[in-house]
Amino acid sequence: MSFLVDSVIMFTSQVLFFGFGWLFFMRQLFKDYEVRQYVVQVVFSVTFAFSCTMFELIIFEILGVLSSTSRYFHWKLNLYVILLVLIFVVPFYIGYFVVSNIRLLQRQRLLFSCVVWFTFMYFFWKLGDPFPILSPKHGILSIEQLISRVGVIGVTLMALLSGFGAVNCPYTYMSYFLRNVTDSDILALERRLLQTMDMIVSKKKRIAMTRRQMYQRGEEQNKQTGFWGMIKSVTSSPSGSENLFVIQQEVDALEELSRQLFLETVDLQATKVKFWSQHISFILVGIIIVTSIRGLLITLTKFFYAISSSKSSNVIVLVLAQIMGMYFVSSVLLMRMSMPLEYRTIVTEVLGELQFNFYHRWFDVIFLVSALSSILFLYLAHKQAPEKHMTL
Repeated sequence: MSFLVDSVIMFTSQVLFFGFGWLFFMRQLFKDYEVRQYVVQVVFSVTFAFSCTMFELIIFEILGVLSSTSRYFHWKLNLYVILLVLIFVVPFYIGYFVVSNIRLLQRQRLLFSCVVWFTFMYFFWKLGDPFPILSPKHGILSIEQLISRVGVIGVTLMALLSGFGAVNCPYTYMSYFLRNVTDSDILALERRLLQTMDMIVSKKKRIAMTRRQMYQRGEEQNKQTGFWGMIKSVTSSPSGSENLFVIQQEVDALEELSRQLFLETVDLQATKVKFWSQHISFILVGIIIVTSIRGLLITLTKFFYAISSSKSSNVIVLVLAQIMGMYFVSSVLLMRMSMPLEYRTIVTEVLGELQFNFYHRWFDVIFLVSALSSILFLYLAHKQAPEKHMTL
């Protein structure tokens, strides 16, 4: 009876996760995509649901929710389903939709899809050869063989994203914390901008009046004829034109200053919004996990927007689902080391005899390489920006 109740609880939570993934897919991530295949939405939502279920099971391990037998069963079931989706279902459909977009292969799309899947399986299996991730006694179809290779890909992805984010996030947002913008700063800058605009208007009025006087003076000189009129027009000094040139230079300088003041005012306004939004995000620590998941998917979506088209949208969704699933499976591998010994027993039994220390060392190495590469990239980009500005 207890096992049945536990199964109902797990099934209900998975349905909720599936529904959330479906809504997140339709209304947030891919609202601008034209995804015509129903199976793509189902695969994405299933991957999202079972990925979230793994985190739920970790919480259940710590809190002691459900019986140990039920937790072990659902850990096994969840891992087998997520591995089935990541290794068999998603790669096959990626190959299927890629082949479907090639006219010459459309008649034999099923055959070529199988060829693509077998190619993926070959490289996926060969991936485990260079890494000390398994004990020699594991069978070829054991869960350790599958999850170890998924873990290598996922940990590499996590380390790359974490290394870049660790450098890019402070580089992008540090100025918002170092620069404390108040309402008085914005008002003072707006006051300077208004004063500059008033000066521009007054000087342009002077330019208009001077031009009008010069025009009237020229008409009077044209009315004077004869020898004495010619002598007077030659010997008279055009003092009005000299003043006009000086005033025009002052107006040009003031207009440039007004443009700079306007841009700085807009920048101060934007900084004061972003500064408080950061403080609010720090207060709401309860949604960090949800924000991290959404941030990962949004980042990947922005990257794929650059290469997306009406024909490639299905493939893009499936690739996102593949990356998301491997990312979360690898998170479980890394989080296992952070759990107390009394809570990691079932997790260790389910994952099998993997070389967990290897994944942490591998994460540290890739993280370091990614962070150093990001520092070099941002340094070169920052160095080249002023040079481009000077050449323009």
